[in-house]
Amino acid sequence: MARVTFVDETTSGSRTDGWGLDIAEERLALREVIRRRVFQEVAEFHARGAGEYRGLVRPASGNGGTDRASGGGRTSGATGGGRMDPEAQCALALAAFERNGFLILVGDRQVEDLDEEIELRLDTEVTFLKLVPLVGG
Repeated sequence: MARVTFVDETTSGSRTDGWGLDIAEERLALREVIRRRVFQEVAEFHARGAGEYRGLVRPASGNGGTDRASGGGRTSGATGGGRMDPEAQCALALAAFERNGFLILVGDRQVEDLDEEIELRLDTEVTFLKLVPLVGG
């Protein structure tokens, strides 16, 4: 079993401490790694009961939503009175990745294809590098 550590960074230099997730498989497609991360974030949000959602992408809102890679967002417009649909959140995250909203590094190697299989070891670190738009450019 691998313990994968997820770390969020931005191009402006901020970095989270990271959090771990146990994964039984030795290899997974990048798409599935993102899916498991998002599902865990949504489950933890629901377990807390309310407050700010701190996930890979902002929750979909009732007015069309947003899928920007972000540090979180309120769930007042999320589905079901604050309940989030993990499938919808996963779709937002995958769409953001495909539009270069964030890059993914496994160890020190960038993974660019959602279908590429990643080898997961006991100490695998997956970094989500969120791209910050340039001011004035």
